[in-house]
Amino acid sequence: MDWQGWITLSLTVGVLLLLALTRIAPHLVMISALTVLSGIGILNSKEALAGFSNSGLITVAAMFIVAAGVHHSGGIDLLVNKLLRRPRTVRSAISRIFIPVVLFSGFLNNTPVVATMIPAINAWSRKIKIPASKLMIPLSYAAILGGTLTLIGTSTNLVVNGQYQSLTGESGFSMFSITAVGLPVALAGVVFMLVFFPRWLPDRSDKQAFANLREFTLEVTVAPDGPLVGKTVAKAGLRHLERIFLIEIERQGNIVTVVPPDEILQGNDRLVFAGDTQAISDLLRINGIIPSAENGHATPLTEKRTDRCLVEAVVSPHCGAVGQAIRDARFRNRYGAAVLAVARGGERVKGNLGTIKLEAGDTLLLEARPAFITRQRYNKDFLLINDLDEEPPRHEKAYLSWTILIGLVASASVGIISMLNAALIGAGLMILTGCCSVNQAEKSLDISVILTIAASFALGTALQKTGVAAMLAENIVSLSFGQAWAMLLLTYFTVSLLTETITNNAAAVLMLPIILEMTEKASLNNEPFIFAIMMAASASFATPLGYQTNLMVYGPGGYRFSDFVKIGLPMNIFIGAVTLAVLLLGWPLTKM
Repeated sequence: MDWQGWITLSLTVGVLLLLALTRIAPHLVMISALTVLSGIGILNSKEALAGFSNSGLITVAAMFIVAAGVHHSGGIDLLVNKLLRRPRTVRSAISRIFIPVVLFSGFLNNTPVVATMIPAINAWSRKIKIPASKLMIPLSYAAILGGTLTLIGTSTNLVVNGQYQSLTGESGFSMFSITAVGLPVALAGVVFMLVFFPRWLPDRSDKQAFANLREFTLEVTVAPDGPLVGKTVAKAGLRHLERIFLIEIERQGNIVTVVPPDEILQGNDRLVFAGDTQAISDLLRINGIIPSAENGHATPLTEKRTDRCLVEAVVSPHCGAVGQAIRDARFRNRYGAAVLAVARGGERVKGNLGTIKLEAGDTLLLEARPAFITRQRYNKDFLLINDLDEEPPRHEKAYLSWTILIGLVASASVGIISMLNAALIGAGLMILTGCCSVNQAEKSLDISVILTIAASFALGTALQKTGVAAMLAENIVSLSFGQAWAMLLLTYFTVSLLTETITNNAAAVLMLPIILEMTEKASLNNEPFIFAIMMAASASFATPLGYQTNLMVYGPGGYRFSDFVKIGLPMNIFIGAVTLAVLLLGWPLTKM
């Protein structure tokens, strides 16, 4: 290799280390790599920016809007209400979740599917008296498996197909090309979960007053000049609140625990409650209660309650406040939102709210201006679970949204129009017919994901252009002793390992040019290897950080990190073994 190859290889290693070991946003890492490659002349401007015009990327963006149309029209609720009903056992409940979630995720981006299902599953779990911790991991895993059923099931599949077309000049894969692999793998995964998960999944419920509720720690302050000063806890109406309990009062550095009903409230008392979201929102409407200010001073958020919204949000691994105390992170000034409550692993976080150090996966209840939600389109510090003041779905459009989705899938499947055009037309129809508003369509576009994908193409192109992909391919061939099955195994294992440490899209885009070089040098059929990349990039079960839907259910399910390792690692191994078996049995590895 020449100097360009060594720089590209060094840059690739640097990118992998930054993505795996730091909290720098993936799109910033990838755009920085693109800038270096273009700036020093390894790629010309056309090559560096080719990812932004790739058909796979544009299809991904259009499918975000299609998913938003089904989501905001209540299309998902339509089937959920008909299919869940009242199972009597955990195994039966898990099986009821699979049908709608796998179906939805096969044709929609699984993030809005899981976001819609989380509150529905929470409410359903209380109704059927089964802990949410028994249902949330199956929800995420079912969404992941469902995404492997079709080419539009995940953004990774679309991106790999788009990059494959760019690098090879081939026409790419059809809508259901991957179904021959994804369907048996999904069915095997369902059986695995039904057999083992009822015993393996943790039971986070208890027999106390908050059983089956995700507890938050909420801190509020008694307004110093408000009507509650001088009243007892009972007369202030704070004694018998539904689904919420006053656990302590902090007053001038002293703590009052096991608070008696005749305790006299004083101005600036810090009141600590535990309970669930809806009860907390009722508490905040009491005259004389204000959110606790982290810095001890009044802020614009504490002055008025108009034009506010309550939002449940999960802290992303890329959040700049991770590892810092809420007060030290200047959370209110940084995000324009007040932290009202914190839950971690389904349990309230004890201690002063301002001193709680945030961790990835923490669930926060925020009081924010409506602009906060809009900003999250560009700043993925949080995975929004539930905008508690969100406009209701347009249920009368539910059947129409499904008609549009089925129409675009059918037209692309039979070859009437290309997948790109089908997605674009479907996105346009969702907006024109009112299944989602323009504002909702804009919010659905995950800009950081789109930028990460587009910029990743530049690094993949550089790997191929400079000969790095060829060099790495030769090493893989040598390491596998020329055995095709060993190369397939190494392909799956490498992508799976990268997916657990960096983003799945980046793992797939970086590996594809290497695998194409390897199959070319060894005269192998590249199709099973490409399917191995798609499957391994999706099959991320072992950590809550490996896949976005895992992180989304982390807080609502009350899970610990070890729960995912205990349950997800066997799932990773099993799904990997089934995938490789299907590929080895169903496809010739050598060219005919």
